[in-house]
Amino acid sequence: MNTNVGLIGKKLGNTQIFNADGTVARVTAIQVGPVRVLGKRTLEKDGYSALILGFGEKREKLLTKAELGYFKKIGQPPARTVKELRLSPEQVAGYEAGQVLKPSEHFKEGEKVDVQGKTRGRGFSGVMRRWNFRGSAKDTHGTHEYKRHGGSIGTNMTPGRTFLNLKMPGQYGNEKTTILNLVVAKVLDEEGIILVEGGVPGSKNSDVVIRGAVKAKKRKGNKK
Repeated sequence: MNTNVGLIGKKLGNTQIFNADGTVARVTAIQVGPVRVLGKRTLEKDGYSALILGFGEKREKLLTKAELGYFKKIGQPPARTVKELRLSPEQVAGYEAGQVLKPSEHFKEGEKVDVQGKTRGRGFSGVMRRWNFRGSAKDTHGTHEYKRHGGSIGTNMTPGRTFLNLKMPGQYGNEKTTILNLVVAKVLDEEGIILVEGGVPGSKNSDVVIRGAVKAKKRKGNKK
C-alpha cells in the first residue's frame, strides 16, 4: 500500500513542453489545487492514520443532506471530491484541518510519482477489442463462419468443463488503474498544475490521485 504523501487532482489533458536541451517531452497536465485538509484519522480514535482531503468546490444545492451536515460539522466549504490518503501517524500529525496544500511543497521536478485514476469505460466489448485477439480469417480453431469470435473455449472429456479466467467478451474499461514511476516534468505552483511525463488513466476532467512513487528504485552510493 502506498503511504507516501499525495494530492487529489483533475486531469486537464495532454500537451508537450521543450526541455533545456531542446528535446520535446509529452506530458499530462494535472490540476492539483486547491486541495484542503478536511480532517484526520488517528490510531487512537479510528484504528488507522490518514488524511481526509477535499479538492475543488461544489454548490450546496448539489449536496445531499448527509454531505451538507458533514461539511457544516467540520466548518469547511463543500468540496467536489473527498478522499482519504493513508499516511503514517508522524506525517498525519504534521497537518491541520483547513490547511491548503501547495504542489511545490510535495513534488519537485524529476521526482517519480504514481498516478491513479479510473479508465474510460468502453461498455460491453468483444474479444478483438478487449483482448486484442487476431480474429479468424481462415475459419480455424472452432470459429467457423464467425470472423470476430474468440474460438473454442471448451475441452474434450477431461476435465469436461470450461476453465476459469478465459479471455472472453465483457465489460471493458471503467476500472481503477495506477501508472507507476511517472516523472514530474514541471510544477506550476501559481496555477496549481503539475505536468507529468507520459499518459495518465481517465478522460479529461476526471479525478486522479498523484502520490510519491512506492516502487521507485533508489540509487546506491559508491562503496569505497
